[in-house]
Amino acid sequence: MDGCCGNSCGCGRGFLTKEEKISMLKEYKESLELEAKGVAEKIKELEKAN
Repeated sequence: MDGCCGNSCGCGRGFLTKEEKISMLKEYKESLELEAKGVAEKIKELEKAN
């Protein structure tokens, strides 16, 4: 979720539809969940190394 319309095009759209907002938030949530999974994997990896 880089820009107002979900990309870094710099289009400057200020008014998104409800559906666009929902879609962007779902994509952002999925990205955060993947990041959290990666962090958890790294923690396990580091704990095994000690």
